[in-house]
Amino acid sequence: MSLIAPTAVVAEDEAALRGELVEQLGKLWPDLSIVGEAADGLEALRLLDVHQPDILFLDIEMPGATGIDVARQVNGRAHVVFVTAYDQYAVAAFDQGAVDYLLKPLGGARLFTAITRLKSRLGQAPAPLAGVLEQLGTRAAAAPSAARAPLRWINASVGQTLRLITVDEVMFFQSDNKYTRLGLKDGEALIRKPLKELIDELDPQQFWQIHRSTLVNVNAIASVSRDYRGRMQIKLKHGTETLLVAESCAHLFRQM
Repeated sequence: MSLIAPTAVVAEDEAALRGELVEQLGKLWPDLSIVGEAADGLEALRLLDVHQPDILFLDIEMPGATGIDVARQVNGRAHVVFVTAYDQYAVAAFDQGAVDYLLKPLGGARLFTAITRLKSRLGQAPAPLAGVLEQLGTRAAAAPSAARAPLRWINASVGQTLRLITVDEVMFFQSDNKYTRLGLKDGEALIRKPLKELIDELDPQQFWQIHRSTLVNVNAIASVSRDYRGRMQIKLKHGTETLLVAESCAHLFRQM
């Protein structure tokens, strides 16, 4: 581990916040070399393997793999500073000071404190994370659903291939016997998770239930109209498929 030119990877899914953190680090710790930036957990793991940084600034809530998932792989390989919007995750878990944290929105004074602590630890082995991760995992499980980040990615079957799909790529979810079908711009995929579980895990502002068997991505809607029988239906921005809207859900589109 180099004391002269320490290296770091910044893993944060919010581009503006990631840029702000990199900029502040450049001002407060100009000797620190940012060797990689990740927008999701899977990229963070890849950069960790490629660059083997001294320090990892790690957002707790990320798509691909959560910060907690990544930290389990990091354990002992780098000094970790967790970044979180949820103070209930942070304060109790990090009070011991062995692992540091930053709360969103970022504050210069808190970052300076974290940097000072990191500088004092660079000559030492990274702190073990098992205890902190146990507390974080317990707090995340106990937190009310409103405080949990919505589902960001899904492992789905496309033919014989298992594919990692972000929810932003999904135009709609639809029950299909024992499976749930995902309508994608470039085709479709299947998952075993039932629709009733997805309803609880997805962002309700992005995915609307338009039928007992269908959730639609609001961003994928091209138009809403009625057919010759008076049934409301949705035309999507991509593909030729139309989705039927149940009358009990028609109120969702009154403001559109």
